[in-house]
Amino acid sequence: MRPALNELVEKYKNNLYAVAFNVCKNPDDAEDAVQDTFVSYFSNRKEFETEEHVKAWLIRVAINKAKNINNSFWRRNKVTLDETMETLAFETEESKDLFETVMKLPEKYRIAIHLFYFEDYTVKEISEILKTSESNVKVRLSRGRNLLKETLKEGWEDDE
Repeated sequence: MRPALNELVEKYKNNLYAVAFNVCKNPDDAEDAVQDTFVSYFSNRKEFETEEHVKAWLIRVAINKAKNINNSFWRRNKVTLDETMETLAFETEESKDLFETVMKLPEKYRIAIHLFYFEDYTVKEISEILKTSESNVKVRLSRGRNLLKETLKEGWEDDE
């Protein structure tokens, strides 16, 4: 017996996600474990006796994939932003606050802002690094600045 992959995905994806999430305690890692489980099923040509056997196999594989993720080098050596912030040295408290605010921006704006202001790259150089147009870099910088302005303005208003 070998059920079709799309049937199994529809039937068991939520169960496998719940099992993987219980091991990983992280939604993204749990999704990765579930995907890897279905990839293993697809690449494995194993025949199963019953539907229950398939389900048990999928759950066991999902648990193992989640454990592998937990034991991965990346996961063991991951450092939070707060832990990293403690190790960085800043000249003033304002520069530290600014850096923290930049780090909270969405990734596409944060990278452009960081490269432009902290690494002193030109718009042209950033466009080459990010493999995007110069106008797109300018838009990202503009939107990132606006987000920073709004966030920092809120901070100033809270202090008053």
